[in-house]
Amino acid sequence: MTTATTKPQEGRKMGTLARTRNFGICAHIDAGKTTVTERVLYYTGKTYKMGEVHEGTATMDFLQEEQERGITIQSAATTCLWKHEGTEYTLNLIDTPGHVDFTIEVERSLRVLDGAVAVFDGKEGVEAQSETVWRQADNYDVPRMCFINKMDKLGADFAFSFKSISERLGANAVAIQIPIGAGNDFEGIIDLLSMKAFYFSAEELGAKVEERDIPEALREEAARWRHDLVEKAAECDEALTEKFIMEEEISADEIKAALRKGTLARKVYPTLCGSALKYIGVQRLIDAVVDYLPNPTEVPEVQGLDVRDKTKKLTRPPEADAPFSALVFKVVSDMHGDLTYARIYSGTLAKGSRVLNSNNGRKEIVSRIFEMHAKERIPRDEVSAGTIVALVGLKNSITGETLCDADNPIVLERMEFPEPVISMSIEPATQADKEKLANALVVIRREDPSFHSHFDDETGQTIIAGMGELHLEIIKNKLTRDMNVGVNVGRPRVAYKETITKKSEVRGIHKKQTGGRGQFGDCTITIEPFTAKQAEEAELDFKDHMAFENKIIGGKIPKEYIPSVEAGCRGAAKSGVLAGYPLIDVKITLIDGSYHDVDSSQIAFEQAGIHAFRDGARKSGLQLLEPVMKVTVTTPDEYLGSVTGDLNRRRGIIAGTDERGNTRIVSAEAPLSEMFGYSTVLRGMSQGRATYVMEPLDYRPVPPNITKTVLEGGTAG
Repeated sequence: MTTATTKPQEGRKMGTLARTRNFGICAHIDAGKTTVTERVLYYTGKTYKMGEVHEGTATMDFLQEEQERGITIQSAATTCLWKHEGTEYTLNLIDTPGHVDFTIEVERSLRVLDGAVAVFDGKEGVEAQSETVWRQADNYDVPRMCFINKMDKLGADFAFSFKSISERLGANAVAIQIPIGAGNDFEGIIDLLSMKAFYFSAEELGAKVEERDIPEALREEAARWRHDLVEKAAECDEALTEKFIMEEEISADEIKAALRKGTLARKVYPTLCGSALKYIGVQRLIDAVVDYLPNPTEVPEVQGLDVRDKTKKLTRPPEADAPFSALVFKVVSDMHGDLTYARIYSGTLAKGSRVLNSNNGRKEIVSRIFEMHAKERIPRDEVSAGTIVALVGLKNSITGETLCDADNPIVLERMEFPEPVISMSIEPATQADKEKLANALVVIRREDPSFHSHFDDETGQTIIAGMGELHLEIIKNKLTRDMNVGVNVGRPRVAYKETITKKSEVRGIHKKQTGGRGQFGDCTITIEPFTAKQAEEAELDFKDHMAFENKIIGGKIPKEYIPSVEAGCRGAAKSGVLAGYPLIDVKITLIDGSYHDVDSSQIAFEQAGIHAFRDGARKSGLQLLEPVMKVTVTTPDEYLGSVTGDLNRRRGIIAGTDERGNTRIVSAEAPLSEMFGYSTVLRGMSQGRATYVMEPLDYRPVPPNITKTVLEGGTAG
């Protein structure tokens, strides 16, 4: 690995990085993301046979579970080449899941991508999960394009779907294409830059594209859309604004340059249309990825912190001879060892290199480097900034951690992962399965940061926790089918939390002095409700939703015992006080205490911290919290009353109802405890015609009557 001084910005505009695009395809479940990806792989020559999701033959959905269910569960990465206007481009593409239980896969993919294509259903427009994905992309400042897919679907409506992007997402969508027909009559697209019509031959799987004049009947409509396109492009460039006002001719190249500028600044979102299933419009979409999405030099330099001084900010330029830095965004266990997926932000990495994991301070050896194509792999001797690769040989690096040059350490910004909302007990079927289960859970935790597991001392059971019923079902199948571990599982349970409602002060003493060396620890703490925002303002660490502040003065407790008090408080918070659920959103302030020269020890002060925390929590008004879900139900008009009535019975709050033709979209908030088995009930009441999506919203206090049921060991519902 080499290190070098930073070159000026202009120096990086040329070379292979300018011809690289790191992008993802993301959307609501069933919008056709994976089908779009399959077409991209086919047209770029990566596959010679078109895979189909509905047949279980999609290249990117290579897990057995994905093929059986027809959904994407884990994001898959691939690298392919595309020739556009005589230049060859390298496309690093990630196909992400749409189901909310696997939202973590979308989150970590967006963290390392430079751009994204948001896919929408031509009939449904923006759906519930589309909003979630869009919000995640906003969090990471990812420039996007939109692709309105399924224009061949009965009821497809381009104008409606296009309008829903601006109305429901607040995004400044700019149509650069419009469809020729819709539903069964959908036959091609009109390119608004060249003002030409394009038709795709289904007999040759869309590989043959024919350019014609715009049909007479659509010329007026195309001119209207073209005027909007020119106006929005002009808003992205001052020189064009002047031309537009003066009604001067604006060329297609000028429009394209202005749109690219606006897309990179996230001011506009170029919108295309087509039907991946019917092979219409995908090649034009790949061209647009090259035209409008950024290359690695066009996104801000990656930011991080100095390992030695966490207050000092550092950046790394995307250059091959800058100090090496990379972010691990995924770990996949493989029969030949872990595959660690990483985005290389700066520098060069050669196989056999020794790198530093700056999060844990450990050195790692990169024995092999692979360029991935779904589950196939191509060995590489060396890779540089801007690439996404899989590394073999890393033993101590997990998702969100930074790999860097040991002489130039940097810690890149970590990803935030959501807390699990559902749990269930799991036990080995036989004694032989016991050790296998323990090892398998470690592997799954490394792969999936949204999955948690722990051993419950009181019940003697292992508890696994995840993002939803489907998430836990997939985990269970992975254990039994892929890892050959025999397990018995309990019923899914809600992952409740505990909190406090008021401030209190309490003293905790741990004292055993009966001759010989005794134990003595004495601390006084205050315990009070606290939020992440308050922790940020006070510049306090809020690990596991708890802040700890030391205000001991005059050596009343020696410095070496302070961490022990904190460890005791944190341990007590994790195991809860009211009903054994983790206690969150608190601040502990250590204000007083005393010690004994001989009998005091770290263990004694840890025990004192536990006593103080538990007594203080009881004095501070304990309260049970439950996960509340955002529920979106799509139902035919005639079942609206049944759906809303049922949601009300489930303690749901109806937030709003939208009308789309003879379909109603019901938005509600409901406690997770009331939503178990909802899919079966909904199917029954709507003759299988209603669908729903559900995602975690927040934690809220449990009503007193239901708290009583939960504490007595019953179920809330």
